[in-house]
Amino acid sequence: MTEAAPTPPTLLRPDSRALPLLTLTDLRIAESQSAAVLPAHTLMGRAGKAAASFLVERITRDTSVEKSKQRVWLIAGPGNNGGDALILATELHKAGIAVELCMPVDAKPDDARWALDAARAAGVAITAAPPASLDAYTWLVDGMFGIGLTRSLEGVFAAAARLLSQRTQARPRTGGVLALDVPSGLDSDTGTIVGDGGSAVRATHTITFIAAKPGLFTAQGRDLAGAVTVAPIGVEYKARGAVQLNAPELFAGFLPPRDFATNKGTFGSLAVVGGDTGMCGAPILAARAALYTGAGKVHVALLGAGAPPYDPPHPELMMHAVDDLPLDKMDALALGCGMGHGERATRVMHDVLRLDVPKLFDADALNLISKDAALAAEVTARGAQGDPCLLTPHPLEAARLLGTDAAGVQRDRLGAARALAARFAGVVVLKGTGTIIAAPDGRLTINPTGNAALATGGTGDVLGGIIGALLAQHLPGYEAALAGVYLHGLAADTLSAEGHGPAGLTAGELAPMVRSLLNRLFYPPTQP
Repeated sequence: MTEAAPTPPTLLRPDSRALPLLTLTDLRIAESQSAAVLPAHTLMGRAGKAAASFLVERITRDTSVEKSKQRVWLIAGPGNNGGDALILATELHKAGIAVELCMPVDAKPDDARWALDAARAAGVAITAAPPASLDAYTWLVDGMFGIGLTRSLEGVFAAAARLLSQRTQARPRTGGVLALDVPSGLDSDTGTIVGDGGSAVRATHTITFIAAKPGLFTAQGRDLAGAVTVAPIGVEYKARGAVQLNAPELFAGFLPPRDFATNKGTFGSLAVVGGDTGMCGAPILAARAALYTGAGKVHVALLGAGAPPYDPPHPELMMHAVDDLPLDKMDALALGCGMGHGERATRVMHDVLRLDVPKLFDADALNLISKDAALAAEVTARGAQGDPCLLTPHPLEAARLLGTDAAGVQRDRLGAARALAARFAGVVVLKGTGTIIAAPDGRLTINPTGNAALATGGTGDVLGGIIGALLAQHLPGYEAALAGVYLHGLAADTLSAEGHGPAGLTAGELAPMVRSLLNRLFYPPTQP
């Protein structure tokens, strides 16, 4: 009787999945619970084999270099991350792939000692120091330190991190740099580099065990981790209030149906309020984005003088002086683009906060709130009364709202977003790489879409218009933020894939792509 082949490890790509993102505390609990019921060394064995499956598949698929000529170099730290690397090296060696493992410091935990014994017994080549050059190796593996690192990389490990990062930055056409669990030196909770002035590995790929981690998807983590793959290794753990990765399944059910028997009133009226004298471009950019995102009617309410009577590219936009438009009749309001900081802007903010209409505050509106205690109190009061406002700050605006600095916000983006949502009893979109969406009830989501193409003027205005249009279509604030941020980033990703970014993409190019994606993903044509 032929013995059944072993089941290959489960490997998940986060693409379009609302994956839970576990913090260090969650992961330690999950590890402890699993270790209590599994035979010794099981989790480490599974992690190493999952990483081996990942690499063998890529090595086999790479036709540019014969498998017999592929060489893998691994560096192992003294802890369990190093143990994972040892098991990986052992499995690759058994698969007939040439490996060399560098272990500058002896393994310390029992699991890692077990892995070291297994590697030696299998005949894995183990050295104590890195070679003078890593050019002979197709794949490099970072198994130095995983989650829970509390100090900067030092000595041989810091030097190895530089060597591995140099390979990634050279953009290799074959092979790459694989980080085990998280790139060494990266804080898995925050996405920042551990220690003042510390360094971290920049990988082309990361295979992360048990579950994905928040730090892989925000702050510096997105650049350092590269393409992320999740290996659950048979551990099931549901953390209460876990951070999630944004995906269509979280908001698709809230998008309105586009039935035949609908009209422009069905999809709501949005007013984009802003545009002091000489600054009407920003609200017009936001309003155009709202049109492309499906709002039924879009108004532009301008504070300043000298604005154009209509928008020639989009005469569908209805232009008004702010005092001439009944804002209380709108289905949603988006305020702040080019609004300025004058007395009139402050008066408009106070007036709007008395209205029972969903409200989004961006740009100058956020700066007014940060400088005016009465405005801030009114925003908080609206949320306490069950009408949460939606705030969309970038890190500097978030810092002003929290009374700190941008560096402090970036050191703990999740914490900053959570604090803002609590402070203002509202929904917060903390923009930046790995944009974070926070709700006052504690929900936190990190968005995986978007790239450097968004690092240009006006893209924030476009995002405000997109989310405003979704509010006008009666999406709840949190889901409108999830959908808007996801589509905004996906538009940049799609345009970049087509050669229109990341360099030189303009904000105005995003909205037509958002329309295409919205229809392609959520409103496919009815089949006859």
